[in-house]
Amino acid sequence: MLEYVSQTFSRIVSLVPSLTEAVAATAPGVLVGATDFCTHPEGLDVQRVGGTKWPDVEAVIRLAPDLVLANQEENRKEDVEALRAAGLTVHVGFPRTVAAALGHLAEICALLGDPDPAWLQEARAAWENPTHLDLRAAVPIWKKPWMWLGDDTFAADVLARLGVTVVHSGRYPKMGVAETAGLRPDLLVFPDEPYAFSPADGPEAFPALPSSFVSGRHLTWYGPSLAEAPAVLTRSLIAL
Repeated sequence: MLEYVSQTFSRIVSLVPSLTEAVAATAPGVLVGATDFCTHPEGLDVQRVGGTKWPDVEAVIRLAPDLVLANQEENRKEDVEALRAAGLTVHVGFPRTVAAALGHLAEICALLGDPDPAWLQEARAAWENPTHLDLRAAVPIWKKPWMWLGDDTFAADVLARLGVTVVHSGRYPKMGVAETAGLRPDLLVFPDEPYAFSPADGPEAFPALPSSFVSGRHLTWYGPSLAEAPAVLTRSLIAL
């Protein structure tokens, strides 16, 4: 459990889109700052502090938050260290599985005074017995060069829980089209972020394989979107 769990936090800056959505859904009044990429909930009216990789550290400090939320993969170590050097409390999470994400979210919600909000209960229930598809997929996350979702990632665990095995190993390997086809995936799964794949941009490289297009938020975010993710992703994956 977090070492400062007994504290009460009233001013939070989130540098993680997933957690911005989680805080806004649980205790919206405490959120004072978020990144430019924090797109949910829609219409969020807080101070913007730049991107996840290049936040305006001074802007965060000026907001005088009593807690900053960060992610080991999304945010840079040097920015976290600069915020801590300025005397701010920064919590850095890095859930690698759906189970870890649900546990992490419970910890964050506990810091907001509501350890088990309705949306988290719904997310937990949604992942108890999701549909099992039994597919092998290659999941690109970038082009030029082609980069892929590897099996050692949160999103790969999301897919695995739905019965979709990611064919690439590691974190985010670079691999060409021919080599990827040689891994014999059943289909290509194209998310709309971080690269905005579309029917007109991506599938043409793999004409022999069926393609599915999925919501990147439901595939990679860990927050309230987890309650919808099994149903949303499954509908996209079977709509070939």
